[in-house]
Amino acid sequence: MTERLKIAYSPCPNDTFVFDAWAHGRIPGAPPLDVTFADIDITNGMAERGEFDVLKVSYAVLPWVLDEYTLLPCGGALGRGCGPLVLTREPGRAPDLAGKTVAVPSERSTAYLLFRLWAAAEVPEGVGQIQVLPFHEIMPAVRDGAVDAGLVIHEARFTYQNYGLHCLADMGEHWELTTGLPIPLGAIIAKRSLGAERLRAIADAARTSVLMAWDDPRASRPYVLAHAQEMDPTVADQHIGLYVNEFTAGLGEDGYAAVRGLLTRAAAEGLVPPLGPDALAFV
Repeated sequence: MTERLKIAYSPCPNDTFVFDAWAHGRIPGAPPLDVTFADIDITNGMAERGEFDVLKVSYAVLPWVLDEYTLLPCGGALGRGCGPLVLTREPGRAPDLAGKTVAVPSERSTAYLLFRLWAAAEVPEGVGQIQVLPFHEIMPAVRDGAVDAGLVIHEARFTYQNYGLHCLADMGEHWELTTGLPIPLGAIIAKRSLGAERLRAIADAARTSVLMAWDDPRASRPYVLAHAQEMDPTVADQHIGLYVNEFTAGLGEDGYAAVRGLLTRAAAEGLVPPLGPDALAFV
């Protein structure tokens, strides 16, 4: 029997939707999986420590892990109109953040890189303190005045109004207007030590799992809702619709350009180490 791959991805609807067929053994010949659920800030750390065979991570962490892992050309999350938001208690403008405290879910996240690139252009005096908080604590902290603003991701795009908050700026909108490229959010990576043949089998299984989820969305429903952390089913559907798209099935030319563009710009700002010319090449 083929040894089970240790894989970690988030319980978010887009990940459970994408991996449902593979995780439940419905792909003939696919490597069996041993699944661990963890939020992406946790999987980023797992990748830096080389703890799992396959991981869903932030594209922002790639410069630190590509010596040990290779980027899979499918299974991840890129898109348009799906970027992180900066939220505040009162309506405002970008310069209002000068010197203010901003809560972020991680400093090793794509959201954070997009925020820093946006702030470099739109908040010339510079933001103040960055405070890292668990994702679910950010909107309450902004609402209660514990921080001046919060950087939010995922389903918060659909729920922030429930906290009485206002969108100061859309990081994805800024990225798309300035680059014309999709927004690179979450990547699937696998250990190079697995070897080229097995890595190709992993990529094929990931792509097939995506296609099977699209072919029969109802099949993944129990898995998605079981791990959606009490998320409203309608919000879960919106989440999947936003983050599972053509780039999930295959990065393609625009996808790779978006990833390289993000990491090149971030390196120029001193936010990440520079990438080598072939760092993003699969196997």
